[in-house]
Amino acid sequence: MSNFILIGLFVGLGLLFRRMEAFPKDSAQVLNMFALYVSLPALILLKIPQLELGSDALVAAMTPWALLLLSIALILPASRHFGWSRAKTGVLLLVVPIGNTSFMGVPMVNAFFGPSGIPYLIVYDQVGTILIFALYGSLILAMYGREGTLKVSSVARRALTFPPTIAAAAGLALRPWPYPEAVVSALHGISQSLTPLVMTAIGLQLRWRLERSVLGPLSYGLLIKLLITPLAALAVCRLLGLTGLPVDIAVFEAGMPPMVTAAALAVVAGMESELAIALVGVGIIFSFATLPIIYFLL
Repeated sequence: MSNFILIGLFVGLGLLFRRMEAFPKDSAQVLNMFALYVSLPALILLKIPQLELGSDALVAAMTPWALLLLSIALILPASRHFGWSRAKTGVLLLVVPIGNTSFMGVPMVNAFFGPSGIPYLIVYDQVGTILIFALYGSLILAMYGREGTLKVSSVARRALTFPPTIAAAAGLALRPWPYPEAVVSALHGISQSLTPLVMTAIGLQLRWRLERSVLGPLSYGLLIKLLITPLAALAVCRLLGLTGLPVDIAVFEAGMPPMVTAAALAVVAGMESELAIALVGVGIIFSFATLPIIYFLL
């Protein structure tokens, strides 16, 4: 609970800093980039050697792919039924299945489960979210984006060359050789900056205004992302008799709000920008209520 309170404190500081002239408009972007290029890779390098590559890790790896299929199956019929535009449908197909499983996931998993859950989060993020973003995300951008706006190859290359992905590959390659104590200490110190940076940046970026035209698909998309998919994952795991920390982390990660980068690419590709932005912003706000619910159901 103390970690969750700390998260709320940093989000509150971000909201406060947004109103202060001393903080430039791009402060959130600077914090996010430092977290992406320094803090998160350090955490991954630190935690990858602790990962047990067994059947438990397989659950964390396969869950996001199964939930991708569920999301598609729920979005396409609803889009036809409600007559949502092609641009809105593309945003839902791209943004809803791809969660913020690293930036938002790491502080939340650490707050609720402690450091022991981080290695399984990394599996969920790297084998699930990042590959889905690179392969499936590129396909949706090609099908629903404005022609010529983005090259599919560049999107895939961007996903696969994320610093966290490179850190995960390096960590796996270095598993046979234990880190020197000085390296472990340095990585731990750097990784501790992740939660303050990310949560302060989230506070700096939160917006409260909603466009009427996006309320329908926004509500439906967030219902799928924040509640239906994690609850479906929980129900299937329980029916199959799957329990334990890796399963809990997979279910919890399934309830993370949409990925900021996926929404940004949807905007660049000429899709419904208001919907893409709202899915991220409102999703982050609502997730502070839905994630504790999912945790207490585990």
